[in-house]
Amino acid sequence: MKRIDQYWYSYNGIAIVLLPLSFLFRAVSIVRRFCYRVGICTVYKLAVPVIVVGNINVGGTGKTPLVIWLADFLKKEGFSPGIISRGYGGQAQTWPQQVRADSDPQVVGDEAILLARGTRCPVAVAPKRVEAGASLLQHEQCDIIIADDGLQHYALHRDLEIAVVDGVRRFGNGFHLPAGPLRESTKRLQSVDFVVVNGQALDSENEFVMVLEGKEVINIRDRQQKRSLLDFKGKEVHAIAGIGNPDRFFSYLRLLGMDVIEHAFPDHYAYTQKDFIFDDNQIVMMTEKDAVKCTGYCHTNSWYVAVEANMDVGFSHLMRNKIKTMEGKIKI
Repeated sequence: MKRIDQYWYSYNGIAIVLLPLSFLFRAVSIVRRFCYRVGICTVYKLAVPVIVVGNINVGGTGKTPLVIWLADFLKKEGFSPGIISRGYGGQAQTWPQQVRADSDPQVVGDEAILLARGTRCPVAVAPKRVEAGASLLQHEQCDIIIADDGLQHYALHRDLEIAVVDGVRRFGNGFHLPAGPLRESTKRLQSVDFVVVNGQALDSENEFVMVLEGKEVINIRDRQQKRSLLDFKGKEVHAIAGIGNPDRFFSYLRLLGMDVIEHAFPDHYAYTQKDFIFDDNQIVMMTEKDAVKCTGYCHTNSWYVAVEANMDVGFSHLMRNKIKTMEGKIKI
């Protein structure tokens, strides 16, 4: 049986049947944003500037690599960034939670740990981003905050917005949830500061290209072991992906010449031992996001692909100029 998201990227009978609910979702999202804009709902402003990285549709677009790139960029510019996120998939009994590189993904979520490891910045998570931000500022010395996946979290005031778009899938069939992948109308992109496209941009004037590159793999059981991805050219691998767009990962491995056996799982999937019934001599390849949750289940020939974002030079220049306009608000 197909997952609902598999109907989002074409015009089909299921999507058409769901259109009435899609119209309702769109109406609610418009009213909700209006309420925050006119002050009916309260918008909370943190003591430091906030940069929001998000998207207008459901599914993996590459936000996490961009947040990691942005944190590194800010540090090079002399700032001390902190990161807040929802902690999706985390089962903590209380919120907010401070996140460390060795935190339990079942408590704080997989992406939060990936951000903590990839940025080495303070990270806090909570369903309410305002609470996560306040907690971060209480415990850490941050002078600017990056809000991961917070574009629709209007209760949090933001000083700069970055929307990330999948360059291949774009906006699917163009319908709102649940008939399509959209959380908000594509017109929302006209109000953000930057549109970053993971892959090929269609609008060269208003979209900035982000290219994700993975040059090496790291052993899941022993992270000191690193190998080139090219070492696996021509070999059969079991590829595991529980992300928003598993096909992107599988296609990348095939592009590098691997014979891929696909194992696709839902985004933020909670793995168990039964998902890893492979012989010891079979190569297992997965994303870093999945590896965070799978260390205890994997044999010694299991690897994850280390991915980093390469940004358009023009984006770096404009981002630097934008941040300069915010410096008066930053507490040094």
